[in-house]
Amino acid sequence: MTPGLTLRSRFAAVAVREVNALSRLLGRGSGTVAGGRAGLWVDPGLLTSLSRGRQVVLVTGTNGKTTTSAMVREGWGGDVAANATGANMPEGHVAALCASSAPRAVLETDEAWLSTVVGATRPAVVALLNLSRDQLDRANEVRQMAQRWRECLDAEYFHGVVVANSADPLVVFAAESASRVAWVDLPGTWRGDAASCPHCTRAIVFTTDSWSCACGFTKPPLAAASLRDQLVVDGVAHRLDLALPGAFNDANAAVALTVLSRLGVDVTGALGRIESLTSVQGRYGLRRFGDRRIRLLLAKNPAGTAALLESLEVGGDVWIAINAQVADGRDPSWLYDVPFEVLAERHVHCLGERRVDLATRLTYAGVSCDVVDDPDSLRSGSREVTLIANYTAFRDWMGRSAPC
Repeated sequence: MTPGLTLRSRFAAVAVREVNALSRLLGRGSGTVAGGRAGLWVDPGLLTSLSRGRQVVLVTGTNGKTTTSAMVREGWGGDVAANATGANMPEGHVAALCASSAPRAVLETDEAWLSTVVGATRPAVVALLNLSRDQLDRANEVRQMAQRWRECLDAEYFHGVVVANSADPLVVFAAESASRVAWVDLPGTWRGDAASCPHCTRAIVFTTDSWSCACGFTKPPLAAASLRDQLVVDGVAHRLDLALPGAFNDANAAVALTVLSRLGVDVTGALGRIESLTSVQGRYGLRRFGDRRIRLLLAKNPAGTAALLESLEVGGDVWIAINAQVADGRDPSWLYDVPFEVLAERHVHCLGERRVDLATRLTYAGVSCDVVDDPDSLRSGSREVTLIANYTAFRDWMGRSAPC
């Protein structure tokens, strides 16, 4: 535990640990959020107290923050505190810091809570991955989110380093007011949420490698890292050979390595450690379901799902499972913004609570599909499966399947 805590903070930290232990004992959860709430009730300043004296990295964005956080933690090496269960609000941060005395911490941070967590933890580095619509019933206004990021990272208030994706105009808008920015030039594919300029509202013009607005707002010309033909960090080229699949994970690695370079970590050594990652909280890992081998992928919004569809390998079956519970967002209409047309040559099994809604969308996209009411009917088969699922559907399939 962090030394120098006040008596109140020490009592709050004890409450965090005891409540979380009880939560796990009673089978009421993973033992993170409940204890964090209790600790913050006892001491609202607990996150600040626990962060004092630690070197903190925050990672935020609509997509990729869990994986990028895992990459930063793995690449950093040694003892690093982290909210590895994905509880990415202050309650989860408090629980993570109470569970470890490590002098370094990587905290995945929910987009809406970034300003609060930046103020409480005074991080050395903040990584901004991307901004797009997510869970339409409660987090749909990305322009407002970008403005909030911009305010909390302004040079007047924040004195650390911002590592930011220069391919996303909303991220650039949020980061350009910071005093120190390391831009990461990534291939940009999802543009549906940055059609207009956040400064003047005129249309942003995208080209293959750049973007700009008539008002002068444009993609930053210089980058600390670039992932175009190859990964280049601070002028040194590196070959990426990740165990994790997909171009989007190459992009996550580019951001993670840029963060680590700003912390003084040797990039070559860090890359070797990152390349050893084969799964992050079950994502990308192979599971067994009856006779089938299933690769589980998490997708929760149009941008993330589009990236996964682009990464699908030729061959094998495709299953998609969609729920609409609280954790997923109650509104599944985001499915109509996903370019499912890329699956036109594939056949898709539709699973989950909203399988009929999914099948309707796929039918409009010209994709052959069927609605599966009983998942157990799919246990037999020789072909490997890629299963794309949103939050609670992913959790359900983690329970249905077993590790290979």
